[in-house]
Amino acid sequence: MSVSSLSSPDAQLDLRGTPCPINFVRTKLRLEKMPPGGLLEVWLDPGEPIEQVPDSLAMAGYQVEQIADCTGYFSLLVRRPAIAQ
Repeated sequence: MSVSSLSSPDAQLDLRGTPCPINFVRTKLRLEKMPPGGLLEVWLDPGEPIEQVPDSLAMAGYQVEQIADCTGYFSLLVRRPAIAQ
């Protein structure tokens, strides 16, 4: 899949400055409010947040489609499964 084929996010969540595990919990709660197949862009700090949150989301059944280093923070694109869990 090329970057150009990625959809634009349906919603955005800025969690810079939010500690673990609160950033994971807030991301999961936001994804649960989205329609099936919805795409969420999450901004995370470097270090523990970007190391932990993507793996935790994948283990929870969400599809992490892209992680981008945006100089000072990371942008994460996460898709809610098309079939509700």
